[in-house]
Amino acid sequence: MLPAHTLLRMTQDAELETIIRQRIRGLRLARGWSLDALASRCHLSPSTLSRIETGHRRIALDQLVPIARALGTSLDQLVEPADDEDVVIRPEPRHARGVTVWPLSREGAPRGVAVARMRITPERPTGPEHRGVHPGREWFTVLSGTAVLQLGERSVLVRAGQAAEFSTMLPHAVGAVDGPVEILTVLDSDGERSHQHAD
Repeated sequence: MLPAHTLLRMTQDAELETIIRQRIRGLRLARGWSLDALASRCHLSPSTLSRIETGHRRIALDQLVPIARALGTSLDQLVEPADDEDVVIRPEPRHARGVTVWPLSREGAPRGVAVARMRITPERPTGPEHRGVHPGREWFTVLSGTAVLQLGERSVLVRAGQAAEFSTMLPHAVGAVDGPVEILTVLDSDGERSHQHAD
């Protein structure tokens, strides 16, 4: 009988092969190509491609390289393992006086934006010395409670179900009115540095 770690590795390899087969077929169909069309582009026979897609033939590395090239993808993307780590974000909360921040996007997110959930209590300081200024725009929606947006000389109430969008070149801070408020916010890279990294 094979050792448990060998059986596990064989199962993982079989699962990855299944994913690779699905990717090949999915990319081919997304381009509207028949087996013949892909076969001519990667210099394999249509029957070989059919057996690869259906699992009746083991996938060899020397076949994957031309298939990936023909499909307009890289070998790395074609054989990338599929696990929850590339999909599920498990936010670690950051705490400061009156605020808890849960980052909901990965560090270095594309397009220079970050998404975060924030729970703000009335203890969060929002006085003039606590208001940030940086290039860009910011957006948030209130999930529960009532937020007060201190924006320059104005105090704007934003209630549950409402959203706010504003220039961050004005001194600004978000606080809570009459109890905790939860918001979902989209920040640019300057805003992320200013708001998410709690001291």
